[in-house]
Amino acid sequence: MQKLETAIRTIPDFPKPGVQFKDITPLLADGYLFRQAIDAFATRHADSGIDKVVGIEARGFVFASAVAYALGTGTCLVRKPGKLPHAVHRQTYDLEYGTDAVEIHTDAFEPGQKILIIDDVLATGGTVAATVELIQNNFDANIVELDFLIELAFLNGREKLEGSLIHALITY
Repeated sequence: MQKLETAIRTIPDFPKPGVQFKDITPLLADGYLFRQAIDAFATRHADSGIDKVVGIEARGFVFASAVAYALGTGTCLVRKPGKLPHAVHRQTYDLEYGTDAVEIHTDAFEPGQKILIIDDVLATGGTVAATVELIQNNFDANIVELDFLIELAFLNGREKLEGSLIHALITY
C-alpha cells in the first residue's frame, strides 16, 4: 500500500491551524491507484458473504459504491440529517462542542444480512461509532468489519469502536 500512501497529499493548517489534513483527492484522480484501493478492499472480503456495503457521508460513498460493485452486492448510504427522502432511523452522537446525527433508511437491510461499513478516514471515531450503533440498534444485521482508506491512529478512533473488526489500508 506504499504506492497508495504516496498519493495522499498533506495540507498543513486545514481546516484550522495545527491540523495536517490528509487529502485523498489525488488518489481518487489516479485510476490505477483508485482501482488498487478498491481491489484491496474487495479482495479482503471476496469470501465474506457480504450482502451490503455501507458508505458514510460523503467520501465513504465513493469507496462503498465501488467495493459493492466489485463484490456484486448492494450499497447503502448513511447520511447527515434531512438528506434521505424516505423514513429513517437516526442516531445522535457527541462532538467536541455539541451534537450531530446520522440517518439511514428504515428498510436498508433484511434480517441476518452481513454488512461491511466503509469510510475514507478513521479519525476520532465518532461518526463511524454512531453508524455502528445506528445499525445495531435498528436492524438484525451482522456488521462484519469497518474498513477505511486511512486511519489517523494518533487520534485514537479505535477506542470508540471496541469489539469491532477494523482494517485500514494506510495508517498514520
